[in-house]
Amino acid sequence: MHPLSLFHFSWPERAAYRVPLPGGRTLELGARTLVMGILNITPDSFSDGGLRLDPKRAVDDGLSMIEDGADILDVGGESTRPGADRLPAADEMQRVLPVVEGLAAHGAALISIDTYKSEVAREAVARGATIINDVSGLLYDRTLGQVSADTGAALVLMHTRGRSREMYELAVYDDVVREVGEELRGAIGRAVAEGVREDAIILDPGFGFAKRAEHSFEVLRRLPALAALGRPILSGPSRKSFLKVALGERLPPDREWGTAAAVATSVLLGAHIVRVHGVREMVDVVRVADRIRSST
Repeated sequence: MHPLSLFHFSWPERAAYRVPLPGGRTLELGARTLVMGILNITPDSFSDGGLRLDPKRAVDDGLSMIEDGADILDVGGESTRPGADRLPAADEMQRVLPVVEGLAAHGAALISIDTYKSEVAREAVARGATIINDVSGLLYDRTLGQVSADTGAALVLMHTRGRSREMYELAVYDDVVREVGEELRGAIGRAVAEGVREDAIILDPGFGFAKRAEHSFEVLRRLPALAALGRPILSGPSRKSFLKVALGERLPPDREWGTAAAVATSVLLGAHIVRVHGVREMVDVVRVADRIRSST
């Protein structure tokens, strides 16, 4: 027998999930990796702030992302980059609701609302959003969970600590993966206590949030450990500053090749959804990485 024939390798298993959505629909996760396109309607987001403040431009960009292969569009009206200022709910709704409504009228992809405010989420779901993406893991507004429970919208719970201006002071871990897992389990508990169905929950380890670069790389490397939480995983490394440790000092748009490596790693290690800025390029990365997974 040839010695190479003795070697067998398989990627970590990726469990299949059916996440309920409003209107009796379901989000099927596991057979392939879904791509969530980032649609920021902000003047100050770290990568693309100021590009889509006109609702028509934002809707057109979202439709272009769908043409490029996005399965989900994540619409956000407040920058959540570390150090960002908070935005009143009324201002956030003025930015995002026309975009959500415009995209929903086309019905070509699922819409996620990236907010931690219950009033914004409720209005966005009323206009067609089916997923609520909460960067705080219900730490900022627990009643956001009630919106998911009342409307049937799926709920993404991201790991973080503290608010944006203090999160790096709280980035102290003995075992970052174990502690992120424990704190995400706590977020699940908060959601269930507010009436959220556990099968409606998706988890995001929160690369770059209350984590220094070495923490984010460690969480990415050990992503399969979070599968023990029993919920699908959303990975969002796109253009994040932790990539600069490997790439050197670069502006966010110049981190796309580094993003490709992190996205491919996420797929190979079992992520169900990847959240990205460059949809066209990352759809190609995901398709190849999925093919590699399925070839073992």
